[in-house]
Amino acid sequence: MTNSLQGKRGLIMGVANERSIAWGIAREMHRAGAELAFSYQGEAFGKRLAPLAESVGSDIMVDVDVTDDASMDAAFETLKDKWGTIDFLVHAIAYSDKNELTGRISDTSRDNFKNSMAISCYSLIDCAKRASLLMPNGGTVLTLTYQGSNRVTPFYNVMGVAKAALESATRYLANDLGPDGIRVNAISPGPMKTLAGAAIGGARKTFRQTETNAPLRSNATLEAVGGTAVYLASDAGACTTGEIIRVDGGYHVLGMPQSENL
Repeated sequence: MTNSLQGKRGLIMGVANERSIAWGIAREMHRAGAELAFSYQGEAFGKRLAPLAESVGSDIMVDVDVTDDASMDAAFETLKDKWGTIDFLVHAIAYSDKNELTGRISDTSRDNFKNSMAISCYSLIDCAKRASLLMPNGGTVLTLTYQGSNRVTPFYNVMGVAKAALESATRYLANDLGPDGIRVNAISPGPMKTLAGAAIGGARKTFRQTETNAPLRSNATLEAVGGTAVYLASDAGACTTGEIIRVDGGYHVLGMPQSENL
């Protein structure tokens, strides 16, 4: 996939630090020749992002709150002013109150449910709509999901429901934007040691469980997820849309743990 994104430009949303899945994607896209812009929310995340953006030659960073229309307007207007058009959007944004990612989903509060759905699902729809206006020649929209969307995963709770909605939104957006030559896909990694993943109760146990039972006996790496994103955003992914691509060492095919772990 060397230079497979040469001449392409895109926005990466959701880099929290160097261990973020979004950063793994950004790094591999940069290696494939892409020119990158980044979004962040708030000064603290901006300070963390700045040296990472600089390391891949990016000088475009926009402060974005996906729940605020004015903030979103300003961010995409900046991209339009700087570049005119873009070729891809990477949406790696999700949120839930970590205090509600333990215990039972039946204890989920109304406010956290609405907030989780707005940030974790609706933001993809809103971002895709805005990005599509900057893709007159077609392009790619990518988001991140997790198997807790369709299989009960301890402590994932409301995020599982939000990811299920996100995956459905991916399919509907793929259908909406397909006539414009815009592909919409989701990547579903297994558990990874990220800032977001650490907020989920039992994260360490989940990581060990999947690593020891996946057919490949490993969890996903940033390089593997990033490489999948490169493929989807490149011309090689020209006929792939509406898909949930799993990058989890094969864990999703299992019906129970490996025999030695029963």
